[in-house]
Amino acid sequence: MRKKVGTQGEELAVQYLRQKGYRILDRNYYSRYGEIDVICERDRDIIFVEVKTRRSDRFGSAEESVTPAKQQRLRKTALHYLQQRDQPFRELRFDVITVRLGERDPVINHIKNAF
Repeated sequence: MRKKVGTQGEELAVQYLRQKGYRILDRNYYSRYGEIDVICERDRDIIFVEVKTRRSDRFGSAEESVTPAKQQRLRKTALHYLQQRDQPFRELRFDVITVRLGERDPVINHIKNAF
């Protein structure tokens, strides 16, 4: 069930990013350090996006689940991604997109430069 919710949230996040003018470069990029949900580009900036999806805040908010340890794994995975590709970029950043699924329309919160 969690996998289905996460996949649904990632699809909504990708749709949101495309609507905002981001170009999706990669999804679910894996390295030995971890996974990055979405890697995208806008204005020659590379953005590494962690997507967190929740149905409720019963076990804490989605934003709280991006712990310092998770941030460190994302940084290492991003460095691995950059080493594997010779792709020019102006800047890079780490964003978090939270998706709240409920009985009504999903609520998307995009936190730019989250860490």
